[in-house]
Amino acid sequence: MKCGVIGLGSMGMGAALNLVAKGHDVTGCDLRLPARSELAAAGARAVARAADLPEGIEAVLVFVVNAAQAEAVLFGAEGCLSRLAPGAVVIASTTLAPEIAKSLAARLAERGFLMLDAPVSGGAVGARAGTMTVMASGPEAAFAKAEPVLAAIAGKVWRLGEAHGAGSTVKMVNQLLAGVHIAVAAEALALGIRAGADPKTLFDVISSSAGSSWMWQNRVPHILEGDDTPLSAVNIFVKDLGIVLDEARALTFPLPLAAAAHQLFLAAAANGQGARDDAFVIRVWQALTGITLPGEDAKDAPDAG
Repeated sequence: MKCGVIGLGSMGMGAALNLVAKGHDVTGCDLRLPARSELAAAGARAVARAADLPEGIEAVLVFVVNAAQAEAVLFGAEGCLSRLAPGAVVIASTTLAPEIAKSLAARLAERGFLMLDAPVSGGAVGARAGTMTVMASGPEAAFAKAEPVLAAIAGKVWRLGEAHGAGSTVKMVNQLLAGVHIAVAAEALALGIRAGADPKTLFDVISSSAGSSWMWQNRVPHILEGDDTPLSAVNIFVKDLGIVLDEARALTFPLPLAAAAHQLFLAAAANGQGARDDAFVIRVWQALTGITLPGEDAKDAPDAG
């Protein structure tokens, strides 16, 4: 199948590499030269602009950061629609507000294209392994057209009905939980460090206890290793929890825990950590209390006054 992948970050790159491995004709799109070079080394084409995708693309996956970028790569002056074959399917995997997903689908339908509202979960590891979870909604024709692509990139595809927006609604709930879990894991580890517990021992004990979570087991090792390379950045949860809270506000629905977590990610971003790994929201507590994180010397810890 002739496929395009727009956005070669941790999720998009994994999807593109799996499509190449399964024999699809793949062209990736990303502004960053290192990402394009990595995909080209795997045997695919790579371009800088969505408008430079080859003609006749049958399926295009969109893994950009936000709604504005999704709008631009689809409908903008350098968007990809002119490169799509008639009846092509757009697999919209960016985390979007449900109403935005509905709007994009309606505009694509007016131009004769199909769309799946198909956000994903599973992290960089799941993307590289081809085992992402896809939370998809859209018409049966879109599922049928996208089936070879989904089979290459996903371990589980949830079919959430024909109404666009359903996929984004489920992803929104997932991101509420993910953001709160990351924030509370950082809070718990920071408390343990301040109280004198050995961080590695604390991690091991909690990982086998009732207080554990998937995010505790996945993110705390980043802190223990002192590696803030962004597999998923703090700024992602500034955006995603913002979507959650905007939707809740429209529904007159209180979300005190999500709001608190959002403030913590905002604080980390304001402290210069927005582009770092989201586990390093723990640096909010470090800045407040002066704790020393694993791999740091005490003299490197911020002065909490």
